Amino acid sequence: MDKGNKGWWEFPRWSDVYEQGTDEYIEKAFATRSQGNQISCPCCTCHHRYWYDRNDVRDHIICNGFVPRNDESFHLRRMSPEREAEDLQHDAPSNVNDGIEELLYNALREGPSEEAKKSLNLIEEGQQKLYSGCKKMSRLAFTICLYIYKCDYKLSDVAIAGLLEFFKEVLPDDAMLPTSTHEAMKVLKLLGLDYKKIHACPNDCMLYWAEHANATSCHVCGTSRWKSKESDQNDNSNEKPRRIPSKVLRYFPIKKRLQRLYMCAETASYMTWHKYGRENDGLLRYPADGQAWINFDKMYPSFSNETRNVRLALATDGLIHFK
Repeated sequence: MDKGNKGWWEFPRWSDVYEQGTDEYIEKAFATRSQGNQISCPCCTCHHRYWYDRNDVRDHIICNGFVPRNDESFHLRRMSPEREAEDLQHDAPSNVNDGIEELLYNALREGPSEEAKKSLNLIEEGQQKLYSGCKKMSRLAFTICLYIYKCDYKLSDVAIAGLLEFFKEVLPDDAMLPTSTHEAMKVLKLLGLDYKKIHACPNDCMLYWAEHANATSCHVCGTSRWKSKESDQNDNSNEKPRRIPSKVLRYFPIKKRLQRLYMCAETASYMTWHKYGRENDGLLRYPADGQAWINFDKMYPSFSNETRNVRLALATDGLIHFK
């Protein structure tokens, strides 16, 4: 097929070139990226968000048009040297800034929520270049990588503040660095990557949550919620004493994370892998092959009929049961 400098999808949809390109794409996609008998549909309507079988995908591409994915552009078309150089320059940051733009797209796919609207300017600033001429990392990518570095090496907020001061001395004056760890957390919270802190009894008896949220001591063992008693305050001081909790549980909200799994076409396909992707040969390879899973499906057939439903299991290894 002689496409010249044009991709096959740029030809009229009624042309032989377009139809031949569609068939070649479908063959390649089903050979490399299929989940069971389906692939993510690349038509202008589905935009890689929904999964269909071979015939449906072909009909969609012929009727609606084709949207190439960024990571397939170089493999599916021939480009002029000028166009190739332009695209390479545009995609240069992808080696280090991998997945950041997709993270933003998935977070705001259905349009910004009220919470997102309040901080949309923060995200727009985060997409800016780290400094003039920087081709490897955006401000947002730097902020996320810095926070990952903080967590991996258990650095304090004071240590991060010191690093930021050092970066300001090394990088150009126009570098768009976050001012603190608190600012980095704002971005992570907007992207749905935050966590919640819940105070806990140091003896693991209870959580200060729900009806016990305002309690000052454990209702089981009587241990104080705080590390030390309130210090005596100066009579002239109106400041509220700072109390440090004895133990803190960091809870990662599961609802947002499940929603994110379905926001991205690639991860959404894995959520139904137990139905369409695994090899069902009677051998025990996956939790869906286990008797517990099978019994659950029999008990709740309406739930199991929807393959996108999520089953949550509780790992009890090391759990102490109190009667």
